Amino acid sequence: MQNGLPSTPADVVEISTRSLRLKLNAMIAAARVFKFWKFPREAAATALEEMSLKDIYYWVYKSKYPVTYPEKGTDASAFVADADVGLPLNFQKQQSLTFSAGGDLLQSRGLEHSKNVLFEPVADLLFDQSVSLVNFESPITKQDLVEEVISDQGPPIECCSEDQFQVLKGHKGRNFSVMVTANNHAFDRGLEGLETTEQVLCQEGILAVGTNQKTSGYGQGKILIKDGMKLGFVAATFGLNGHQLPAGEDHRIHVSKLLSVHQPTDLTLLKRQIDHCKAEGCDFIIACLHWGYEFEMFPRNRQIEAARELVEYGADALISHHPHVVQPIDYYQTKRDPNRVAVIAYSLGSLTWGFRAPHIALSAILNLTLTKGHLAGEEKTYIETAQVMPVFRSTTREGDQQI
Repeated sequence: MQNGLPSTPADVVEISTRSLRLKLNAMIAAARVFKFWKFPREAAATALEEMSLKDIYYWVYKSKYPVTYPEKGTDASAFVADADVGLPLNFQKQQSLTFSAGGDLLQSRGLEHSKNVLFEPVADLLFDQSVSLVNFESPITKQDLVEEVISDQGPPIECCSEDQFQVLKGHKGRNFSVMVTANNHAFDRGLEGLETTEQVLCQEGILAVGTNQKTSGYGQGKILIKDGMKLGFVAATFGLNGHQLPAGEDHRIHVSKLLSVHQPTDLTLLKRQIDHCKAEGCDFIIACLHWGYEFEMFPRNRQIEAARELVEYGADALISHHPHVVQPIDYYQTKRDPNRVAVIAYSLGSLTWGFRAPHIALSAILNLTLTKGHLAGEEKTYIETAQVMPVFRSTTREGDQQI
């Protein structure tokens, strides 16, 4: 067995030709010396189908040397807690619900030995809550499993068996309540992987958000009733790593051009889901966006603008995934309701993944207390408390087994 996990994707990337390898190495060396990727690369593509060779070089570079500066001209107020989370004066509390959100769940080597061990140090933060949410990025499949290979020949395939999923789903009998299944790896194993994932999650009592079995589900949010509150979840992914859904199956995954280099950010599908949640009388709406630029420590300006637009439209919190590193959390004072502070988590990092570099091993868990009650005769639900806990992932060994 290989000793330990690799540090970063750059350390294991497979390049098809010696010429391309030399160009990649030269580009990385030049970027280190001349610092032309100190700030996020302008006009960089994040969707695979839009990426040029230079975008791929940039991706490999920042997987090893993450971009720690925000985009030039960024609104710095998005990274400063300029609003206090809490209940308004004279708010009459009725009931409360606790909520937790973690980052990406990705299958990696050694997890099969980690059942009821993997989440032990953070089990209280994740599972001692009324509702727990995570982004599930390794579709369950009955097909032969495929090793994650990062190369210039195509995106890595992520998948896991049902047995491996039993490790990822929870801790000592307590499962995640909600899994976001609209992400760029959702169609890695085709319709079979999509359907198997939905079936297993349904059997486990886990709500899948962002994917649909029926055409009637397209454009609708998913609803969860817990502790006397009706929570609405809306979701979309920026792409599917170049995969195309078959004709007649477009409803299966909520996909939107969230960060295309060729067109403005399209929030139409997310707003449609928010409208559905409003019509269903949801007390609190959580938007789950799979978007962003991997290995960049700050969101791009257009993300900040889009996130706040969604909040003003009706989302009460945003939980985002994809960058594989932790990004700031914005406590945003809304204009639609002067008493409402929305929590916008741009990236919680990767809760599990097969790399050990500090910037990848670090993730975050977000805990919220949602409280429902009355203010000036109207029923409202606000965020009463918000807490962010950093989590540092590590591996250990028992005999010849890595856990």
